[in-house]
Amino acid sequence: MVENGENKKEHASASVLNKIRANPWILASIFLALVVIVILFVKGGGFTGGAISESEASDKLTAFVEAQGGTVDIVSTAKEGSLYKITMNYQGEEIPVYVTNDGKYLIPSLVPLSAQDAGAEQTAASGTAARTQEVPKSAKPVVELFVMALCPYGLQMEKGALPVANLLKDKIDFKIKFVYYAMHGQKEIDENTNQYCIQKEQSSKLNSYLACYLDSGDGSGCLVSSGIDMTKLTACIAAADKQFKLTENFNDKGSWLSGQFPKYDVDAADNTKYNVGGSPTLIINGVQASSARDPASLLKTICGAFTTQPAECKQTLSSAAPSPGFGAAAASGSSGSGSAGCATPTA
Repeated sequence: MVENGENKKEHASASVLNKIRANPWILASIFLALVVIVILFVKGGGFTGGAISESEASDKLTAFVEAQGGTVDIVSTAKEGSLYKITMNYQGEEIPVYVTNDGKYLIPSLVPLSAQDAGAEQTAASGTAARTQEVPKSAKPVVELFVMALCPYGLQMEKGALPVANLLKDKIDFKIKFVYYAMHGQKEIDENTNQYCIQKEQSSKLNSYLACYLDSGDGSGCLVSSGIDMTKLTACIAAADKQFKLTENFNDKGSWLSGQFPKYDVDAADNTKYNVGGSPTLIINGVQASSARDPASLLKTICGAFTTQPAECKQTLSSAAPSPGFGAAAASGSSGSGSAGCATPTA
């Protein structure tokens, strides 16, 4: 509703204050905006000089923020045209900012000039706000990781989460769930359903299967090496196909999301419940949670949801971020702990 009259400014001010209280990340954005003002109006100058490396740009950003009294950890870096996109953890929140490739200027965010991109930007901002909710505590945290079976970044978070699930065992209720659409064709749908059925009917073998699959990408070979009962698996797949109309949805291209991505409705209700948009999405005790993707960070995040933490939470897991995609290698630099994912703007 658009307000008019004497109370308009008062109501607008109250709205801003309410948004800040509900979304602490806004305070971080304000801080970064002040940093830009300092750079542009005190130092002056233009985009000059030779390009520096992503690592050097990250170091400059860290040094500058710390000089202003802040503390940040660099989560990921990526080159985007004449800018470096640097995702940093500031006061517990992951915030993407941009640094010119000469390392001289910081830009808190990019403002899209097209209506379509602006809508996608708003969707991303809404997702960030959702992830900043405080995760409620419980005696046995419910951990739900939504992925696509061929999304490199979903695989990355699964590789980080699996050691945590193996460590905490039945002290948490850990489930792999699936995003409501597929971005990687029939092969992804088939693999999603394999994992859904293994978890549903042969759950004691799921972690063994996932460890093999995440390393090799060889689903067929991992079914054998993990001792999966193929008769039970085949029957479950057929039942799931009928119940959730998997083949029917794949063949009905008119129903595809954005005309490109077939629906995958196995966990559709939970996707709606949690406002899942892409892979990976981490839900803890019913709330979207943000975490770096290495085992140590995920252990810390999940253990923070216990009313009383078990002894396992004091154990040390690897802080090396897994690489996106298949394989056991760690990610190079800090890029493996970023916020990249598989999603469509209309999700």
